Amino acid sequence: MKHRLTIPVALALSTFALSPALADRPVVVELFTSQGCSSCPPADALLLELAKRDDVLALSMPVNIWDYLGWRDTLAQPAFSERQRNYVERLGGRSVYTPQMVIDGVTDAVGSREGHVTRAIELRNEMKDHDVPIAFAHDGNTVTIDVGADATATEATLWLVRYVRETPVEIKRGENAGETVTYVNVVKEMTPIGMWKGGELTLTLPKASLIAQGYDGCAAILQEDGNGQILGAAVLDMTSL
Repeated sequence: MKHRLTIPVALALSTFALSPALADRPVVVELFTSQGCSSCPPADALLLELAKRDDVLALSMPVNIWDYLGWRDTLAQPAFSERQRNYVERLGGRSVYTPQMVIDGVTDAVGSREGHVTRAIELRNEMKDHDVPIAFAHDGNTVTIDVGADATATEATLWLVRYVRETPVEIKRGENAGETVTYVNVVKEMTPIGMWKGGELTLTLPKASLIAQGYDGCAAILQEDGNGQILGAAVLDMTSL
């Protein structure tokens, strides 16, 4: 799976100690959605509600698979369509569809089925004792991401995710013509910034690289094999920078 390295990062490695309290983290819910899909607005609305929860990192991943139906999704990225296809293959699905929610990289549900989604989140919350702790900190012109250790875990990718918290879109053609849909936490860049191999790790990034281009959300996600089980996640409080 290829993702563009679109932001400059300066990386430094060091050791540190993490408090057990840092093991608490949000469950990552990725919604693969499309402006050209008539079934997607209810799922988009559900994700908007999930984004209000402290125990959920809700991310919109707009895909371009329905662009041929008459409306080109203005937020879609081919990388998200590829990520969805990789999830479908890993999770044993037959084909891609929208709206699809993937919860912590280990299970999926139709994005508009609130009961199925909330139950999947509850199940993942019950398993947080096994998470790898991740924490953001900042000082001066730098931001650090601290990742804990777990000798039993497999190699994982550390993703830096930058997003826009709310994006209203007026859809003028296609199945949703005439609707204005508000998309929450729309991912703009998902960049692999390091490989974690079970040991403690600290990455240092220039603060300017995180606040540029008008993005107002940032998170770190630790994920097996790039699109497998999510082992840890943390959200950066952008208002504190």
